Amino acid sequence: MQFIDQAEVQVQAGDGGDGLVAFRREKYVPAGGPSGGNGGKGGSVIFKAAANLQTLLDFRYNHLFKAENGQRGGPNNRTGASGRDNIIEVPCGTMVYDAETDELLGDLTTPEQTLCVAQGGKGGLGNQHFLSNNNRAPERALPGLPGEFRLLRLELKLLAEVGIIGLPNAGKSTLISALSAARPKIADYPFTTLVPNLGVVRKPSGDGTVFADIPGLIEGAHLGIGLGHDFLRHVERTRLLLHLVDVTSADPIADYHTIQQELQAYGRGLVDRPQILALNKLDAADPDLDVAAIAAELQTASGGHPVFQISAATRLGLETLMNDVWQQLEQLNEQLIVNNEQLTVNSEP
Repeated sequence: MQFIDQAEVQVQAGDGGDGLVAFRREKYVPAGGPSGGNGGKGGSVIFKAAANLQTLLDFRYNHLFKAENGQRGGPNNRTGASGRDNIIEVPCGTMVYDAETDELLGDLTTPEQTLCVAQGGKGGLGNQHFLSNNNRAPERALPGLPGEFRLLRLELKLLAEVGIIGLPNAGKSTLISALSAARPKIADYPFTTLVPNLGVVRKPSGDGTVFADIPGLIEGAHLGIGLGHDFLRHVERTRLLLHLVDVTSADPIADYHTIQQELQAYGRGLVDRPQILALNKLDAADPDLDVAAIAAELQTASGGHPVFQISAATRLGLETLMNDVWQQLEQLNEQLIVNNEQLTVNSEP
């Protein structure tokens, strides 16, 4: 399945039905009066978040989505049938923009959440609506109003609690495959991963947490160099970053600073996101390499953050690493609860 995280589509809501000019024609009713009904409302175009979708692939080949028009009003004051809404499923995490004004119309983050992106036109009034003392036989009806037309830009940002970042070939795909049932492509060369991979990692309590393997960032990624510019947006949704540094690299400390500089340049608070550092590929390290010294230097460069020493390929050190991940996520959850309680108290009159 192709991973598509951006798309442009056109949406056309249904037009309202026209009102009707009609008069009662019944036996023994010589002056039945006007009886033209109102037109039906046009259908709307509605986006609905679906938990079973992970890509915008459906929008790559279908660019126009229409809803039904409302029906014309009927005699005997019958209102025309309303047009059916066109409900379109999108992945959770889809942001919907007006492509012409760049206005954010909505952010669909939870399953079953809906967003009306094009409102159906109102039905026109029939002539019975214009009956008055001065006009006992109105021959006037209104046409239905046109439905909204919009050009939209869809942007998918994956919903994951933990984002795995690092330079190409740092072992991110190997780590997510070791922790979850995800099976990304793994090979001994850079840029093996060309799309983000999601994996559900089970907590000791049995609950699942979504991890995202973000394709390799390189220097200049925030400017569109390499793959990072396309996929940095997916890091925005994560609450915790797991930063892998390849211990076999020529300069692991420089690698660490490269990623930090890209996060800083990209903005949106990514550099301030809580991070866990891990030196990976201990199984491939030179026996004469002083890994402890590199870890100490990396700890100093990161401002004192602990540095875990792991091998994703052999699962060495993963249990200790994951214990810290669960602990930090729990602290973030507790902080979120406290913040919500404070907002509730402050909002009370």
